[in-house]
Amino acid sequence: MASAEQLKALLKSHVEGDEGRFFSVAMQVAAHEAKLGHGKLATELRELIDEAKCRRSSNQKPTFISQPRGELANLLGVSYPKTRLSDMILDDGLANQLKRIIKEQRHFSKIREHGLSPRRKILLVGPPGTGKTLTSTVLAGELGIPLFLVRLDALITKYMGETAAKLRQIFEAIASSRGIYFFDEFDAIGSQRGLANDVGEIRRVLNSFLQMIEQDQSNSIIIAATNHPEILDYALFRRFDDVLQYGFPNPEQITALLKAKLSAFAAKDFGWKSLAEVALGLSHAEIAKAAEEAMKDALIHDREMLSEKDIRHTLGERQAIVGKMTSQKSNLVQR
Repeated sequence: MASAEQLKALLKSHVEGDEGRFFSVAMQVAAHEAKLGHGKLATELRELIDEAKCRRSSNQKPTFISQPRGELANLLGVSYPKTRLSDMILDDGLANQLKRIIKEQRHFSKIREHGLSPRRKILLVGPPGTGKTLTSTVLAGELGIPLFLVRLDALITKYMGETAAKLRQIFEAIASSRGIYFFDEFDAIGSQRGLANDVGEIRRVLNSFLQMIEQDQSNSIIIAATNHPEILDYALFRRFDDVLQYGFPNPEQITALLKAKLSAFAAKDFGWKSLAEVALGLSHAEIAKAAEEAMKDALIHDREMLSEKDIRHTLGERQAIVGKMTSQKSNLVQR
């Protein structure tokens, strides 16, 4: 039988998402059982550990008991990301904020033992395509926990009281099943209560959210993302442990992103700096899209290498699309 310390170590490593430590302690338990003469049990434990390691290394999707069921399945979409922080192109400040969140979560038990709370209620603000959704994916991948996407189209209804009731279901899931719970386009429920076009039901939903997030003491991470922080209710900001600000990439980040995407296709004489100037003002997502378009065109036309002209062309196309959309938005505002 495993010792009390081993059992605590197993639970602690599981909560903190430290798989290496978990497998190490599990092997210690198997070795302990072998010393006690429980050969069959020790063999079975080792086989289970080896199977778990093989499944992890082959990237097979694990089975979680937290799979949403019933009506909750309509409100939450679940995925099990493998993305890591190294997959993101970030400025130092934002990268350090994310590293701090990850570290605090990995030492969750130690922090809680001293009456403190790790950062677990996070607000992401910034323009579309700058990495907010990817951040939720990375945090889930780094911590080895499921990512739950809150489906706002199913959450928000026209019937009085129904949205708040569904929101309560989500917070009950947050309390019972540890994971990342991602509220994208959060301004749909978090807009200021005094706005002229505000309606009574949305005010009630916002009040319910404020109350529920204030009371939440779970082990899950709640992430809300918005492109329009200026319309969020001021009371929301103090409910979050951290606010992460996203922006368009600078020339160094653009260069790093293009190199990461195009290194296998790029000719040696690529002018990365000049391409970064062409891409200024585009989001991370738009630049990645331009790189993918250039690669697809090369594959279709049986070209093994991309020229600087190829990627300059697709970056120009993205700039034109963004410019057109910006102009349309401006016209709508003037009307």
